Amino acid sequence: MMKKIMALVGVAVMLFLVAPANACTNVLVTKNASADGSTMISYAADSHNLYGELYFWPAATYEAGTMLKVYEWDTGKYLGEIEQAPQTHTVIGNMNEHQLTIAETTFGGRSELKNSEGLIDYGSLIYITLQRAKTAREAIKVMTDLVEKYGYYSSGESFSIADANEVWVLEMIGKGEGNKGAVWVAVKIPDGYVSAHANQARITTFPLKDKENCLYSEDVISFAREKGYFNGKNKNFSFADAYAPLDFGAVRFCDARVWSAFNIMNPADMGQYEEYALGNSTERMPLYIKPDRKISHRDVMNIMRDHYEGTALDMTKDAGAGPYSKPYRFRPLTWEVDGEKYFNERAIATQQTGFSFVAQMRSWLPAHIGGILWFSVDDAASSVYMPMYAGMTAVPHCLAQGNGDMITYSDSSAFWAFTTVSNRAYGRYSFMIEDIKKVQKELEDNLTSFTTAIDQSAKALYDQNPDLARQFLTDFSMNQAELVTERWKRLGEFLLVKYNDGNLHEEVDGQFLLNEHGISKPPKFPGYSQEYYKTIVKDSGEHLKLRELPAEK
Repeated sequence: MMKKIMALVGVAVMLFLVAPANACTNVLVTKNASADGSTMISYAADSHNLYGELYFWPAATYEAGTMLKVYEWDTGKYLGEIEQAPQTHTVIGNMNEHQLTIAETTFGGRSELKNSEGLIDYGSLIYITLQRAKTAREAIKVMTDLVEKYGYYSSGESFSIADANEVWVLEMIGKGEGNKGAVWVAVKIPDGYVSAHANQARITTFPLKDKENCLYSEDVISFAREKGYFNGKNKNFSFADAYAPLDFGAVRFCDARVWSAFNIMNPADMGQYEEYALGNSTERMPLYIKPDRKISHRDVMNIMRDHYEGTALDMTKDAGAGPYSKPYRFRPLTWEVDGEKYFNERAIATQQTGFSFVAQMRSWLPAHIGGILWFSVDDAASSVYMPMYAGMTAVPHCLAQGNGDMITYSDSSAFWAFTTVSNRAYGRYSFMIEDIKKVQKELEDNLTSFTTAIDQSAKALYDQNPDLARQFLTDFSMNQAELVTERWKRLGEFLLVKYNDGNLHEEVDGQFLLNEHGISKPPKFPGYSQEYYKTIVKDSGEHLKLRELPAEK
């Protein structure tokens, strides 16, 4: 084991040379693992250049011979044209009108397997498939057929794919220049279990003769043999080990996030993997675990807000957290001091999130009502998940594409409202996050209660007039998004006043206190924590110590 650990640490130098630009997290919950019998997928789309907006494609029909232009999702680069489907489905974000949801995390894998001649990148693959498939199994076929026919442009990718009944993980990587297709494997998560992935391939060995629960490309093993990645027996073949071998960064930056999500859902069983999460072991975690309780959509939201609090990786505890226990480290991810290389933790919640969601798919309701994409923009820890129903026929203006972008401020944009608050909070985090959480909980409590009533009303209406029911759902989701955005703007104004100039103005339930003469009470000066003052003393020595002036000579 010691040799394995040293090998793992030894390759750490590589991660300082090439750090992942995009890093995302997915949590997957099956029907019998959820509190209400829904399936769920969460996603944080983390990129320093990704704007938070809600994508929308209406259903449409196309004449034979119509071509679809494909642009790389990450860069906008034109890749080519493919045949358009004769009929497409409405897509709201990463969910379609049939409750099919697809998310992803990029694991990269072996760099020589990227094919620059492929016509479909991972992002386009998601959104094209959502327009063409109705179920998770159909989505897997559509995705793998598309890359086989047109070529796969991206590096290694893990996809979460779920409908209202089944939850799957599909992992895929190309075959290199001049080799158009991809090798892949898809595993169905057993009912009653949860899974997660975070920028590291997670499927190791898999059943070779269980087509009900496992699908894979015919050459997934033979191609690995051909390339020299594997030479054992077929039954011992591990997709992850062959196509995305572990290094220190893969564990500490990526699988550690999986461990944290699993640890929240079953801490008793996950303690044994803490050393792995710390990068001190190569004993991989299982692809899926059984949670110690039923998981609700609110539980998943809280997982997406995690910074390793209460664990050995807690980002609020070291000196990098500053005087206000900030669980964020601004990039670069790795750095050097006096010739020694160091890194920052990479938690699930991060400042560079463009958008995140918790998709909830419910089989007992009509698909247009059963699917709720709980959608948020910017940093999940200081944002609000707003319900977007699968049956919507339009999106709110505050979340619409084109309403601002990463370098264009828009006063009506939800992204800019939320990022204004989160960036304000980073300067006085331990204080401001409590104010943020209070409003966040208030809004999400209300929205959860509202959807219970909306479900019932929409179902009654749907039985009489499906089109009217869809308009009802659209109006509800659009109105709530606008109201949440306006409430968040007011929160930003409140925080600016309360903490102006580093002071603390006292308030009760949002009302600032006045003195007996009717003007604002003088602010308080709470200062820093004792731990931080000790850090200052250690650093400054006698320089800042109060002392008597020397006696006159």
